[in-house]
Amino acid sequence: MDALDLLQRRRSSKKFGQIAPNAEQLENILKAAVRAPDHGRLKPYHFVVIEQTGMTQFRQYLLDAASELSLGEEGNVKAEKLATRAPMVIAVIAKIEKDLPKVPAWEQMLTAGCATYAMQLAANAQGFETCWITNKWINGSSMRKSFDCREQDQIVALVMIGSPVESDEITMASQTEDITPFVTYIK
Repeated sequence: MDALDLLQRRRSSKKFGQIAPNAEQLENILKAAVRAPDHGRLKPYHFVVIEQTGMTQFRQYLLDAASELSLGEEGNVKAEKLATRAPMVIAVIAKIEKDLPKVPAWEQMLTAGCATYAMQLAANAQGFETCWITNKWINGSSMRKSFDCREQDQIVALVMIGSPVESDEITMASQTEDITPFVTYIK
């Protein structure tokens, strides 16, 4: 897959087949993530890989969050769907070091976000669909505790990963975006 084509036409997908990355593919994904831009070389992130055998526990974290955050029956139904949608989920936790004047917390969050995107691109480049979700789930205390989050840490992503379901190719946009409304030039 051509790198520029992937960068310009990638899309998230919420439809996954049942094949998860193997150990080598997962290592490639994680190695890409740790090369994200990182002011101060803090590596302000931690990854929790939830494999198929861990989905029962992941489901419980989601259900606990639905209850704790008063998401009602709709939240329970959505929790059930999320826990069975993809064969692998990687949680990305921004491990924030406060009171660093040279690298403020917001920069550390951006680094974790860049790591998340690099992870998605590496998975896409290897033929896997991805979807980055957050929503209220990430604030559930049982999930935060299990992911070893300190008070200042933030779960920034639950990245769902799995094989394409309808073909051998990942979902891509049919064309690139028009950049005109997003760019100003100073000449």
